[in-house]
Amino acid sequence: MTATFTVGRNDLRRTQWLEGPALPLAAGAVRLRIDRFALTSNNITYGAFGDAMNYWSFFPTGEAATGCIPVWGFATVSESRCPGVEPGERFYGYYPMADEVVLHPVRIDAHRFTDGADHRRERHAIYNQYLRCSHDPLYREGDEALLALLRPLFMTSFLIDDFLADNAFFGARRVLVSSASSKTAYGLGFCLAARRGQSGAVASVGLTSPGNVDFTKGLGCYDEVLPYGHVTGLPADEPAVYVDISGNAVLRATIHSHWRDKLAYSCSVGGTHWEELGGGKGLPGPRPVLFFAPAQAKKCAAEWGSERLQERIATTWAEFLSRVSQPGRPWLQVVASHGRQAVEATYAALLDGTMPANEGRILSV
Repeated sequence: MTATFTVGRNDLRRTQWLEGPALPLAAGAVRLRIDRFALTSNNITYGAFGDAMNYWSFFPTGEAATGCIPVWGFATVSESRCPGVEPGERFYGYYPMADEVVLHPVRIDAHRFTDGADHRRERHAIYNQYLRCSHDPLYREGDEALLALLRPLFMTSFLIDDFLADNAFFGARRVLVSSASSKTAYGLGFCLAARRGQSGAVASVGLTSPGNVDFTKGLGCYDEVLPYGHVTGLPADEPAVYVDISGNAVLRATIHSHWRDKLAYSCSVGGTHWEELGGGKGLPGPRPVLFFAPAQAKKCAAEWGSERLQERIATTWAEFLSRVSQPGRPWLQVVASHGRQAVEATYAALLDGTMPANEGRILSV
């Protein structure tokens, strides 16, 4: 029997375990045992934007009312009917919250394969690729938990920073980042801090809940940290960019109303405040624009070349990881748990916003 954690597509608090027999493999397919995966507020964003961004289509449940929120993690091939993908091989990639998954490898090479399942062919390659741990330049066995927790989020952070720099920060003097204690946000804060002292560098302002102010200040990556209620104390006569990782409609309206035409760009990234989402129509200033990381990654690969892009990511990732795991003052404490109850409890804590900012949850079913 297999078990998959599913949620209501229109009610993220409605959860259930979908159980079924492990079906025989078709020719060309592989079965992987999902060993460990990360569950973060980023996955709540996947659920909140499940319809708008097609996240429900990766691992369909067969029921119109339910969906499976994808996660990033590691899995081992337990059975293969696909030449070139052998039992015992380990892969990093996009998985369901489940004990196993069946994939259909195509475009197999020494480094990766792509899932060629019909329902995934229209999805972006960045989500469909599975990287062989044996040939992944970022892989270190001891770093698996941090890779699962931070790698996909840091890629988004890296690409937002590149996008803003490409556009000379739209002429802004400040970048405002909501949900500043979240992993995607402080990854961006780290990238922005690396530009300090360079021509055109901007100040970063981390916006967070009052309970997370001390933690966020302790990261040291933002030039300023403020609780949400203090954002209107910033001067509105200097151009600013807003990077919206919270998705909070009230906060977005407050920022747009305070800066109005001095808000140079409004970048929508996430939905960590998933119960307070709302549209951006009718707001003063620029219309919020959804950031799509794969599009920026494609631009970077075309501009720099794939090899140079991977080199830059690897270098920046190593620097970021050294800060996150610095002895004595780590930014992140890994908490590993196993079993259905652990998955349910972690998911509920993320929905409720009660997960400690310094914790990263690694799970297995």
